[in-house]
Amino acid sequence: MEWYRFIIFGKVQGVFYRKFVSHAMMKKQYKGYIQNLNDGTVEVVAEVFDDDFDTFLAILNEGSPSSLVEDIRYEIIHDAEFTTDGFEIRY
Repeated sequence: MEWYRFIIFGKVQGVFYRKFVSHAMMKKQYKGYIQNLNDGTVEVVAEVFDDDFDTFLAILNEGSPSSLVEDIRYEIIHDAEFTTDGFEIRY
């Protein structure tokens, strides 16, 4: 299990991307958050188990019906200390 930081590029703001992704993450019981960034991208920080990584990426790639994901970049966050019991939308 690792904490990851994902940056999602494309048409991902103003198209209910955060809502759809957060609902899917809550159903799968992931821990973390999703938020819009000022540059038009979306950031996701989450705890992901190695065997769930492909499923997690698939959720990020799918998004909402109105969204269009062009690219996803990610990095492992070492020594992450987050206090969340679920998956939340941050504003």
